[in-house]
Amino acid sequence: MKRFRIKEAALFGARLQKLYTSWENNPDVGFVIMKGSGRAFCAGGDIVSLYHLVNEGKMEDCKDFFRKLYGFIYILGTYLKPHVTFLHSITMGGGAGVSIPGTFRLATEKTVFATPETLIGFHPDAGASFYLSHLPGHLGEYLALTGEKLNGEEMFACGLATHYSHSSRLELIEEQLVALVTDDPSEVEASLEKFSEPVNPEKGVMSRIETIDKCFGHDTVEEIIDAVESEAARANDAWCTATAKRLKEVSPLSLKVSLRSIRESRFQNLDQCLVREYRMSLQGISKQVSGDFLEGVRARLVEKDSAPKWDPPTVEQVSQDMVDQYFSPLSEFEPDLELPTNLREAFTSL
Repeated sequence: MKRFRIKEAALFGARLQKLYTSWENNPDVGFVIMKGSGRAFCAGGDIVSLYHLVNEGKMEDCKDFFRKLYGFIYILGTYLKPHVTFLHSITMGGGAGVSIPGTFRLATEKTVFATPETLIGFHPDAGASFYLSHLPGHLGEYLALTGEKLNGEEMFACGLATHYSHSSRLELIEEQLVALVTDDPSEVEASLEKFSEPVNPEKGVMSRIETIDKCFGHDTVEEIIDAVESEAARANDAWCTATAKRLKEVSPLSLKVSLRSIRESRFQNLDQCLVREYRMSLQGISKQVSGDFLEGVRARLVEKDSAPKWDPPTVEQVSQDMVDQYFSPLSEFEPDLELPTNLREAFTSL
């Protein structure tokens, strides 16, 4: 059954688009609340299913999955009514993609966020290049390249979440929101603010922002790795040492592709980022440049030997042509992602 879930996910994405469009046009709907149906909000798409479909040559199913997912993210990012997401527990990959472009994002002490795509030979997608590029300093590059996790307080401190509250209050918060009869975002925000709790912005990753900017602000992956290693040696810092180790574990090609993606996103709207990510995703699963996606999923999620054999094996061996291929237009017979940009205003900031 696993290998059919991507098609189900595509159908779910299409259903979400239809529902959100109907709610947007319904005067009786003031705003929308999104939450997970289980213990976690969402851990992203079924990557293992995508892996099986690629191996079976079912590329049209893969394309349909990306089209539906990215299309819904654009609808959410341009939504005309307030949108509240409860980021409870795991919020990664597509789960982050269908929540962070919304108006309000409530994190808790159980929230775990990450964009871990470089660990499986892929790139931060589902709108991640857009929202990561808008984080303070070079935090976006750090998260994109290392795939490291943030907790709920860190998400709030850096702006990925708009509100923070203890998970024990979620039921009460939802009751208060459901009782509202409004489409005014300021009223929704005021309700959320009643339950917001302060966080210490100097804790966690934000306490490292100066070092992150110093190391991840360099132009190339090679320079970033050298800077992290130098900082680890100079300061004898365990955090820097762990970061340097992680950069050596992930796909070298993904590092270079992801860095360029974040840097380009700083000058693009959400729709432009999604169109580019669609190209990158199809290139990444096509095996025309490298088989790192299949190898990464095999090593991390299928056989779980945690010993991927990356191709190329080092960042020095990743050519400019290989990186450029990810950003090149698809073939003349393969259309780019089409979004309703003529009907919906472009989204420009978090």
